[in-house]
Amino acid sequence: MTEKDFIPSTYSNEINEGIVAWKAPSNIALVKYWGKKENQIPANPSVSFTLDACATKTILSFKKKETRTDSFSFDFWFEGKSKDDFKPKIATFFDRVEKYLPFLKSYDLKIESSNSFPHSSGIASSASAMSALALCLMDVEKQLNPKMSEDFFNRKASFLARLGSGSAARSIEGSLVQWGDHEETAGSSDLYGIKYPYKVHSVFKKFHDTILLVDKGQKQVSSTLGHDLMHDHPFAERRFDQAHKNLTKLKSIFASGNLEDFIKIVESEALTLHAMMLTSHPYFILMKPNTLEIINKIWAFREHSKTHVCFTLDAGANVHVLYPESERDEVYQFIQDELVAHCQNGQYICDRIGFGAKKM
Repeated sequence: MTEKDFIPSTYSNEINEGIVAWKAPSNIALVKYWGKKENQIPANPSVSFTLDACATKTILSFKKKETRTDSFSFDFWFEGKSKDDFKPKIATFFDRVEKYLPFLKSYDLKIESSNSFPHSSGIASSASAMSALALCLMDVEKQLNPKMSEDFFNRKASFLARLGSGSAARSIEGSLVQWGDHEETAGSSDLYGIKYPYKVHSVFKKFHDTILLVDKGQKQVSSTLGHDLMHDHPFAERRFDQAHKNLTKLKSIFASGNLEDFIKIVESEALTLHAMMLTSHPYFILMKPNTLEIINKIWAFREHSKTHVCFTLDAGANVHVLYPESERDEVYQFIQDELVAHCQNGQYICDRIGFGAKKM
């Protein structure tokens, strides 16, 4: 599919007003995307676990204007409070998607959003937020065009979400989602995420993710700036090539359930992501001392326990501790005994693999 496929010609229905609501999950990338081209196109493909507990709920109220105007009309509320400082990002998003959603300027909108986890703390809050908003907008469009198929609905929602936040393309479906063109993945696209199309061993269908909140504050460097620094990065091309190769390796790993090789790729990807930050110009460090303490303790515990616990990181200090269902009790006890002490105010989130967004 191309961008033109997402531009509607006409709508068969008319709607004056209504309310729609969606809950969209965050996701945690196993193969990371870092660096993007024009129009939110990823510099390399990625694959992620869809989460369950970490999610954004968005309610969209809409009422048709008496006369269509040349501007967007919307209010934004976050966690029950009006948030005008969030509006510029949404206005930018609307500018990007208007030609794919031509009804936007015909309605007055009220957007009410809330997260189940801290905003701007490296848990991909923009991914769940933008996917939830995209799904609400698609819900309105489906009412205007009831013949729309579920498959097209999901692809366009992912396409639109990507224009708000790249990783949001992976927060529509689950439990494994790939985004970005990869020559060895059938149906893969830079425009939207797809459900992973190949065999996935049962061990990967019940994975747990305990998110250790090392630093709940806003990141010192935005992801947008970090992505931009890849344009002239001395190691960019090698990194992009590495991501393609790791995706290829994961095909047999996902099929066989090889946890040892899974760990090698996932942890290497996390550390490579931060290595790109350390070697960009300007360079920056998002890990904290407690991030490193947690990583070292995970390595030591895995060695003596012979479990398959591992870690990954997003662009922040928080640590995602990944482990299979069969080892849940032993690993969770280890987390409580050894790792929670390194969390800010002892806070952490118990999450697990989820299966995509849900209409409320």
